[in-house]
Amino acid sequence: MKLSICTISFRHHLQSIDQIAHWAKTHQFQGIELWGIHAKNMADQPHYGKDWLNTYGLETSMLSDYLPLEASIPHLVNETMKLSSLAKHWGTNKIRTFVGKKGSHQTSYREKQQLIVKLRMVCDYLYSQEQFLLVETHPNTLTDSLTSTIELLKESNHPALRINFDVLHIWESGVDPIKAVKDLQPFVSHFHFKNISSNKYLPVFAPENVYAASGSREGMVSLFDGEVNYHKFLVEMIPKMDIHASLEWFGSNVLDILAKDSKELRKVLELVQISS
Repeated sequence: MKLSICTISFRHHLQSIDQIAHWAKTHQFQGIELWGIHAKNMADQPHYGKDWLNTYGLETSMLSDYLPLEASIPHLVNETMKLSSLAKHWGTNKIRTFVGKKGSHQTSYREKQQLIVKLRMVCDYLYSQEQFLLVETHPNTLTDSLTSTIELLKESNHPALRINFDVLHIWESGVDPIKAVKDLQPFVSHFHFKNISSNKYLPVFAPENVYAASGSREGMVSLFDGEVNYHKFLVEMIPKMDIHASLEWFGSNVLDILAKDSKELRKVLELVQISS
């Protein structure tokens, strides 16, 4: 298993990319998932990139952004090319995005087809660059359930289209994450790991709240302290697939929580290896 930290976790913290990379290396992470806006804001400092990160023994696991699929085609093409170039600079072939701004049941057939056309166009370009587009399983998008995610994959039918499997959000949709991974396994290229103390607090992960500096963080808990049973999930899945995952933490005490969760994850990994 390869484990990354997300630079989005430091969106409200005064930490440099140098400090983040040094800390990640010290705490035995293998990679960094780079938030798109962070990559864009460092574009005028080209010494930061794949080679620089490799000096820490780290890799860029994924570039996470929000492609404007609702925008005009020229704007979408321009943004896609920018992200593709940044991904190459940082040495990753994975670009994450969301599909749509409404849930699958709230999206009309016409809206869905328009999104799929643009999704395929983005995938065509990325495929020509030997890159992949990972759509994240997330509420209020076209991948808000296992069924809708499978439908999107089938209707898009593109070799560059993959899944960033957010375990919590799959659980939130009412589906056992273990079952969902088995159904989606050929398409799953990355995981997001996070947890919640109770489903009543799930709204804290709504974008308008979680990205706000003054947003609520109530209910956000360490990975193995919440409602989603990550121990069971990992024990089941580690022997069956090559897991690349990011610890996606949005609360306070970032370094303490990431250190704790990575330590616990390594313990589970060791147990699985011993038992096998």
